[in-house]
Amino acid sequence: MGWGWNVNITVTLGAHNINKNEPTQQVFHVGHWVIHPKYSGYTSENDIMLLKLKPRAKLTKSVSYIPFARYKERVEPGTMCQVAGWGWTSRSRDVTSVLMEVDLKVQHENICEDSFKKYYLQQSMICAGDENGKKAAFRGDSGGPLVCNGKAHGIVSYGPQNSIFPKVFTRVSYFERWIRAELRKFALQDRPDSPSSV
Repeated sequence: MGWGWNVNITVTLGAHNINKNEPTQQVFHVGHWVIHPKYSGYTSENDIMLLKLKPRAKLTKSVSYIPFARYKERVEPGTMCQVAGWGWTSRSRDVTSVLMEVDLKVQHENICEDSFKKYYLQQSMICAGDENGKKAAFRGDSGGPLVCNGKAHGIVSYGPQNSIFPKVFTRVSYFERWIRAELRKFALQDRPDSPSSV
């Protein structure tokens, strides 16, 4: 997937206020991307995509990396995690130009199973949110990381139509093998003798 589409994707790293041209920002064109081959827009199954930046990002005080959860590494219910983004800040579609962050608690699986029935898959999804219904990842935050104990455990995926609790996150650890296999392919493309590098 990702071949032959006439799409120009850019990624901005090191941003805080997206309406300003901050000196910390690094802007990249995406050289290649891979959508999970079994992604379903209908059920949000396998909601994960990899982007390859060109050239590589420069690590600075404002641009760093975060390790992701390994295969079979799970985060326990009750764990407090953080999610950040520039998505809506209210159900009335208020927007923000500065990066916002909220703390969300990993919930027991049955909370999301009750809300989403057969669409919630324990193996490949994480259930999280603020049970008081006051804060959440929301529209525009999709694709952002759910960071727990210093690792990216989830990716903002979907939530209920008419409320902000609970939210479903793609479980990164479930996809570790696929991610590593795709990264190996990316590395092969960078070799001087590869057809795509000519």
